Amino acid sequence: MSEFNVCLLAGDGIGPEIIAEGVKVLNAVGEKYGTTFKYTEALIGGCAIDATGSPLPEQTLEAAKASDAVLLAAVGGPKWDTTDSTKPRPEQGLLAIRKELGLYTNLRPVQIFNALAGASTLKPEVIDGVDLVIVRELTGGLYFGQRNRYYDEPGAGANGAPGQRAVDTLEYREYEVERIARQAFEAARTRRGRVHSIDKANVLDTSRMWREVVHRIHDQEYPDVELIDMLVDNTAMQLINWPKQFDVVVTENMFGDILSDEAAQITGSLGMLASASLGDGVSLYEPSHGSAPDIAGKGIANPIAQILSVGMMLQYSFGMTEAAADITRAITEVLDEGWRTGDIKDDTTPAEKVVGTVQMGDLIVSHL
Repeated sequence: MSEFNVCLLAGDGIGPEIIAEGVKVLNAVGEKYGTTFKYTEALIGGCAIDATGSPLPEQTLEAAKASDAVLLAAVGGPKWDTTDSTKPRPEQGLLAIRKELGLYTNLRPVQIFNALAGASTLKPEVIDGVDLVIVRELTGGLYFGQRNRYYDEPGAGANGAPGQRAVDTLEYREYEVERIARQAFEAARTRRGRVHSIDKANVLDTSRMWREVVHRIHDQEYPDVELIDMLVDNTAMQLINWPKQFDVVVTENMFGDILSDEAAQITGSLGMLASASLGDGVSLYEPSHGSAPDIAGKGIANPIAQILSVGMMLQYSFGMTEAAADITRAITEVLDEGWRTGDIKDDTTPAEKVVGTVQMGDLIVSHL
């Protein structure tokens, strides 16, 4: 019998509700496949700020590093929103744990469940057959560059007062582009053999370097993979106009953040998309959506993205590929039977088929 240690970071908002369903499914997998999962719970985000003053306490980082994988739910909420750069924000905990664990690659699969084709705002013929993965560089770019906010010279602001100036630095190093490019090309070799590299090379020097490095890695190491350059603004349009053209999409941190949320809407709900943050050590798995504080505590949150994140953890950290596929099968069967949470129902969904967070988790477990 194999045994794995999982660090659970429930976070804020709906986080505790959905991570409980992820654990429920993971325990069912353990029973079915003769595997033991042990859990360590820790604080991150807003709840960590309230308890310790830090969005990522040292105890949490130690627990994460000592685990075999980290399962995170969501962080943030209006309670901690502030424009004061001296005050901690929940999102800083997420950025910090990615940096501390060396998680430079974020994988976000975008796949259509046939039963949910009607939940997308796009026409069925546009989304039919969509199956892509966004490979986002996770530890560089604007989110980690030097920043400053200060008052400019007198007279630059209103009524002659000093005006404010803010500076964020977009910076990439060659090795950061090399390693994310390799991740994308390796992924494409296991899929349909096509990579779209997304940049803004007509404007930004970082993008021009990005394009040069990606092409060098491609030509020297992956000539068998098709490589297509695409500007980020055109990509935003193409994701809506013709999403089936994409197989693997690789891009820098901020572009990836924006495009992956846009791509999520193709499926009809952010509640359906998982993600994996990978590096050279402990990996982290989380749903692509936020903490949804407006529905927290109501028992209506969609846990499927969290459960799909469990599937990615089984695949990438534990090598349990069959179990990961089993989770996807169970979810597909539940959806094919017509069961829905509120975010993915439509006008044709019978009221008795609309279930809450716990019920959806139970249904998926029953199909496992």
